[in-house]
Amino acid sequence: MIAIIDYDAGNIRSVENALNSLGIENVVTSDPAVIRAADRVILPGVGAFGDAMKKLEDRGLTEVIREAAAEKPFLGICLGLQLLFDSSEEAPGVKGLSVLPGEIVRIPEGGGRKIPHIGWNDLSFPKESELFRGVAEGSYVYFVHS
Repeated sequence: MIAIIDYDAGNIRSVENALNSLGIENVVTSDPAVIRAADRVILPGVGAFGDAMKKLEDRGLTEVIREAAAEKPFLGICLGLQLLFDSSEEAPGVKGLSVLPGEIVRIPEGGGRKIPHIGWNDLSFPKESELFRGVAEGSYVYFVHS
């Protein structure tokens, strides 16, 4: 079973609907016991880094997320991935979950890049990676990020 962490800052229904359409058992939860019992965990997210960390702390979810990320397959989506790092330029002084070392930084402007970057782009892979197994070079994907 996959636990989708609900902390009132995520695109919960999109993730739940995707898993349901694939016939994958899942539960939307903010209960640490349910998260600990899950085989896999997803931390979705939409919004601001500082606000999201406060919501995780207020719900007592920071430690169980650290545990789950260390012990089982764990996927952070969008802001959910960013929260796994030490910090973010977006919220100076706010500590992240520190599951992954590093700071989330804004993509630098210039060089013909428009920020935020929104639109369809093709993919190219500078090296082989399991992450992209089955994805064709040149595939088009939609990006919304800065």
